[in-house]
Formats: sequence, C-alpha cells, structure tokens
Amino acid sequence: MLRDNVNDLVAFLAVARERSFTRAAAKLGISQSALSQTIRNLEERLDVRLLNRTTRRVTPTEAGERLRQAIGPRFEEIEAELTALDELRTQPTGTIRLTATDYAADTILLPKLAEFLPRYPHIKVEIIIDYGLTDIVGEGYDAGVRPGEQVARDMIAVRIGPDIRMAVVGSSAYFETRPEPKTPHDLTGHDCINLRLPTHGGLYAWEFEKDGRERLVHGDGQATFNGTRQMRNAALAGIGLAYIPEDVARPHLKTGKLERVLADWCPPYAGHHLYYPNRRQSERAFSLLVEALRYRENS
Repeated sequence: MLRDNVNDLVAFLAVARERSFTRAAAKLGISQSALSQTIRNLEERLDVRLLNRTTRRVTPTEAGERLRQAIGPRFEEIEAELTALDELRTQPTGTIRLTATDYAADTILLPKLAEFLPRYPHIKVEIIIDYGLTDIVGEGYDAGVRPGEQVARDMIAVRIGPDIRMAVVGSSAYFETRPEPKTPHDLTGHDCINLRLPTHGGLYAWEFEKDGRERLVHGDGQATFNGTRQMRNAALAGIGLAYIPEDVARPHLKTGKLERVLADWCPPYAGHHLYYPNRRQSERAFSLLVEALRYRENS
C-alpha cells in the first residue's frame, strides 16, 4: 500500500502547499483533472478527507494538515538527498592517489595542483613519495609519475614536464682537495653521493652521453640517500659529488655554493610522464587532473 501511496502523497503535498489545484498541477506537469482524481483516490484509500475544496480556495482539513506536517519534512529531506546525489554526479569528486619522486612532486605536481585544487574543491589528491618503480595497479595507485623512459609500455603515458638535464655538482670546499673530473671515468677517484632505488635494492647508475658514446658509472662514496633534496644538501655540505637534476642545483650554482663538472656529458632527456592503466580514462575527476598536468611547451 505504501508504494501505491507515494506518488499520491507527493500530489497531495503539492496541493496543500500551493492551496490550488491549478498551480499544483502546473508544478507537477499533469492536468488539473488528473490531479483531482489522484487526490480523490488517495482520500478513498485512507478513508479520510484531506482537503476542503471551495470555488475560491483549497485548504487542508485537520487530518490533511496533520499528514502534511508529518510527511512534508520527510519528502523535503528525500528531495534534498536526491539533489545532493545529482551534484555528486555533475561535480567532479573523489580521491586520486599518485606516486612520484620528491623532485617531480616539488617541481611539477605542486605548482599545477596549486591552480587545480581550488577550482575543484571536491577532488582530493594524495601523493606518495617513492623512488621505486612501483606497481601502481597492485599497490592501489591511480597513476604514477616517472621520466619517460621508465614508463611501462602497457601504460598510457601523458607528458607533464619539460626535458630534464642532470648535473654533477660539488661544493667549492670539496674541490679544494680534489681535482675536477674531466670524463665520467674520473669519477672513480671521487666520493659520489648515491641514490638508493628501493624497488631493486641497488644504487642508481649515473648516466652520461657524448658524441654518441654512452657511459654508466656506479660511483662509490660514503653517503647514500633516497631523495634528491638530501643528495643536494650533502653536496652543499662538502660530502662529495651529487648527480641531481640541473634545476635543483641551479640556484646554488648561481651563488657559487656548488660547482658543476662534466656538463658536456649531460645532455637533456625525456621529461616526466604521468602513467596509468586504461581503466582510469572514464573517471571525470581523473581526466580533469590529467589535462591540468599535461605539459604544454609554451605554458
């Protein structure tokens, strides 16, 4: 019986609020005669008169007013919840989990998120700093951020940053007691500040290229870190030479706190990409984030 009454109760509330069959029918999008028949059927089923009808006005009876006060707020709550659900559908919402290095988070993600997040207050972004080549699907991430050559072939990759150039740097105090290396091979005689890759448990090999010749150097040193900022700070402290992104070193190169070597052996290479599996494409919040992060050369 309740199921049969719902539509009729909605019709009754419309008439009771409008105090007019004509205005209520217009709001409900039905004819006045159909609305009158609906109310009559409801009164017959409940076996009580709900509305007083005159040629000039319509008012609830005592029973009708009691029913209006009892069910009116509940139907308003239902309407409010349905509206809220519709807003969730139309407004992008959700939490997006990303994995990235501290360098990518600081230089690429954060500046763009500072513009993106205020525009979409219902979207949340969680960034986990990780230098390992994480299985984003297995670990529950929505996407990862890595240099282009490290992106798996079965992933969709969207470029989000410019080309990167690495730099080998050391403090002036360090070079007071050590000669500057002229070739990558000379690094074997220097203290190299290493980066630990947690996924493979090994140290990141320093990559060099010149005149078509490629060199990988596994430098030895007393200090090893798992973050770019710490490697830079160790170089500033005179602990050894660090192999870090050029823009991380640039402010300290300008002040003279760091000196650069082997610059002609460090060409630019593919910038950072956002990578993710196919299934993420259909979600609006994620699609908006991808477009916000997408690298545009003139932006």
